Amino acid sequence: MEIDVRATPDEWTVPPVPDALDLVVEAASMISIMTAQQLQRVEVMRREALADATRHGYALNEVIERSVRLELAAALSITEAAAGGLIAQADALVNRYPAALDSLAGARITARHASLLVEMLDGVDPALRDELAPRAVALAEAQPVGTFRRLLRKLVDSAQASTLSERAEEALRTRRVSVQPVADGMADLLLRMPAVEAYAAFARATATAKVLAVVEGEERTLDQLRADVLSDLLIDGETSSLVPGVHGIRATVAVTVPVLALLDDEFAATPDGVATVEGVGPIPIERARELCGGATDWMRVLTHPETGVVLSVGRDCYSPPASLRRLLKWRAETCMAPGCNIPASRCEIDHTLAWQDGGTTSLGNLAPLCKGHHTVKHHGRWRVEQVAESGGGLLWVSPAGRRYRTDPERRVPDWRVAERRVPDWREPERGTPDWREPVRATPDRRVPDRRVPVFRDDGSPPPF
Repeated sequence: MEIDVRATPDEWTVPPVPDALDLVVEAASMISIMTAQQLQRVEVMRREALADATRHGYALNEVIERSVRLELAAALSITEAAAGGLIAQADALVNRYPAALDSLAGARITARHASLLVEMLDGVDPALRDELAPRAVALAEAQPVGTFRRLLRKLVDSAQASTLSERAEEALRTRRVSVQPVADGMADLLLRMPAVEAYAAFARATATAKVLAVVEGEERTLDQLRADVLSDLLIDGETSSLVPGVHGIRATVAVTVPVLALLDDEFAATPDGVATVEGVGPIPIERARELCGGATDWMRVLTHPETGVVLSVGRDCYSPPASLRRLLKWRAETCMAPGCNIPASRCEIDHTLAWQDGGTTSLGNLAPLCKGHHTVKHHGRWRVEQVAESGGGLLWVSPAGRRYRTDPERRVPDWRVAERRVPDWREPERGTPDWREPVRATPDRRVPDRRVPVFRDDGSPPPF
């Protein structure tokens, strides 16, 4: 503790005593710092071994690196596979992502952040990788691990939008089913399939399980019910043995597509034209067009302003109307608790300022929270506020007084009346640029409407 000896005792400033959480955070920071030092020393060890082998005339680098891996595994009492992963991680952070290593050494990110960054960026073209690395580090420093993983995946996929279709087609060839036995007569059934269909299947199983969970006498957990529902569907092919309420349940998946991407292949190949599925991320535009072609099991959201959305019902009704619920979940995409990635489609709609305290049922006072975090918000002594002018951001204040901000994935368009060059529907005067010679009506031709449409002066395209 430092004391200003020039000040009187009454003016001495004593730093606050760290609480239990401060000590946990301090230990986590030390782990990050030590991990960075370990990785740096592992890379030094590898380089020294290769340099020593070169001096003695050994040219088999693979054998030397295998020797390093073996010695590192023996010294750390870990497997050779784990030692190999440590060497690869050290090589990547020291030589390709020094900014991430510096952030790890400064305890601004965790070792898990660094591992995810290497894993996702190493699969990108080197030129594009150098461009994305600084943005990836900034994301890692600002976001918890779960949110960072999702946003970095979105960043990488958007940057590679032009090749998304080809990569998806190649990945589609790897679909398969396998069984892995586990203890006590159980086994894991692993199904690799397109992500859209996988999430849709999980959503249908979840919806069916929730119906069964409320049946009187039902004691199975939601996970157990999901497993039993999928078993019945796969083995028997139907659900006639289940309660009547589950019949007709279908999966619903939210597909978000920039409207121009549906019409323009060139725009669809840009980062701004990427189509996404809730919980999945970017998908090929061909798949998005297929899903938006009219199937009733898919919720289609076009990212172009559309009028008629119910944004508030004030104090007239506690439960938000269906259109407002869909808008809230589309805006957030996930639970709005810090670091939570549960899809918004599985969340409950929470009044930030409670209804009984005067809160309104409006876009500015609602947010999706998963059941667990909804309970914590109301009974865990947390305080939650809507961030003004943020478009749906929440400020979470913990019982210890720490503050965490979460922001939705998207902003709801702000619809405003544009400035007009010509007053609404005014007849243009003869001789002006908007004047058109009247067309005489004939039995097979209607007179075209000569009213002047509204234009924007800001250069943006008119709404359509």
